[in-house]
Amino acid sequence: MTSYHRASVRELSSTAYELGSGVVEGRLHRSAEDGCWMVAEIKLNEWLTQYDGQEIVLIVSSLEDDRPMPLKVCRTCGDRYRGVECPRCREARIRLRGR
Repeated sequence: MTSYHRASVRELSSTAYELGSGVVEGRLHRSAEDGCWMVAEIKLNEWLTQYDGQEIVLIVSSLEDDRPMPLKVCRTCGDRYRGVECPRCREARIRLRGR
C-alpha cells in the first residue's frame, strides 16, 4: 500500500474523531459465536445502536488498499499534490492564521 493512501485514511479518521464522530479501527471479521460483524472486539450492531434513528454517514476504507493515490491539481495555486489537501496552501493558511 502506498503511504499516501494510508496517511489520507488516517487523516480522515482523525478529522472525524476531532468532530466528535464515532470512529472504530481494526480488522473486520465475523464473531465465531453469533456471526455478528465486529471490528477488533467491538460488535458493530451494538456500536451502531448509539446512532439509531439518526441520519448518518458511514465511511469504510481499507488500510490494505494498494491503489496508487492520483495526483491532483490545486485549484488555488496550481501545484500538483497527493492526499486530501494541497500541502502548500495548507501551510500558507496555517502561517496566515498565526499558528
